[in-house]
Amino acid sequence: MLNHFRRNCLLGSLALLMGAGTMAQTPPWPSKPVKFINSFPPGGPSDILARAVGEVLQKQFNHPFVVENRAGAAGNVGADVVAKSSGDGHTLLWGIDTTHTINPHIYKTMPFKEADLKPLVVISSSGLLLGVHPSTGLKTAKDFLQAARDRSLNFSSGGNGSPGHLWVNMSNISAATRLVHVPYRGNSPAVMAVVSGEVDGGTLATPGMLPQVKAGRITPLAVTSRKRSRLAPDVPTVAEAGFKDLESEVLYVVMAPGSTPEALMQAMSKTITEALARPELQTRLNDLDMAYEGLTGSAAVQRLNKLSDHYGRVIRATGMKVD
Repeated sequence: MLNHFRRNCLLGSLALLMGAGTMAQTPPWPSKPVKFINSFPPGGPSDILARAVGEVLQKQFNHPFVVENRAGAAGNVGADVVAKSSGDGHTLLWGIDTTHTINPHIYKTMPFKEADLKPLVVISSSGLLLGVHPSTGLKTAKDFLQAARDRSLNFSSGGNGSPGHLWVNMSNISAATRLVHVPYRGNSPAVMAVVSGEVDGGTLATPGMLPQVKAGRITPLAVTSRKRSRLAPDVPTVAEAGFKDLESEVLYVVMAPGSTPEALMQAMSKTITEALARPELQTRLNDLDMAYEGLTGSAAVQRLNKLSDHYGRVIRATGMKVD
């Protein structure tokens, strides 16, 4: 009996030591200011969301959570900063899926490897809003597609490799349109290009377009999501307009350096998803026209890989490339 007791005590002590060793490998998080690197300019949906979550976590942990915008190369600039950062959880990427689902298919070389980043959370998904300048006289998606077959129309996007850029190519190949892609540095300047009449239209993030739609400066034609937008319920989907092949979505994601330990990945994923579950952040997601997904771990990886496979097929068919 005594030997059995001693044996159990020894096993218990070993377990505690092993547990302590594991804990020692994963230091407390956060232990210093956390940088949220946003791969697009200020004012876009991913930037707004990063700042909202950062405010919540700053109050929770009493540590600074700072958003730093590193725009350029369709998100590659910001993604590269995080890919080359320490995997200690204090530098995280906030952006959209394109750095993993579009860019590897269109750039001849990438500044980082796929393994250099791994998804913490696939936060949400949303469609885009197809809108045109009122001077075009176009009122419906069907009008637009017919006009875009008859003549060239200039269409803005948030940059080369952005979801709007991909959508232009999707339209040109599947609907035989003659859209000319005009890239801008982010969603906001691309929207203003439509407002000013510098371009005929754009397929861009709905929250950035909607104030201009309400002011009568942009005519909305359709949304690219599978369901109508909560923010613009009167605007039909492209499928309802008879062009299901033009459905497109954007995933909003948080990524960590590939060297981040799995235990820390799980802890940070849990913290971020718990923050996102708060009522005020769910309201913010709705205001940004985002459908919450909250995918972590293998589910997040599978979601991104599936979208990458789909976009890869589209890109190969269109020959879409960026030098």
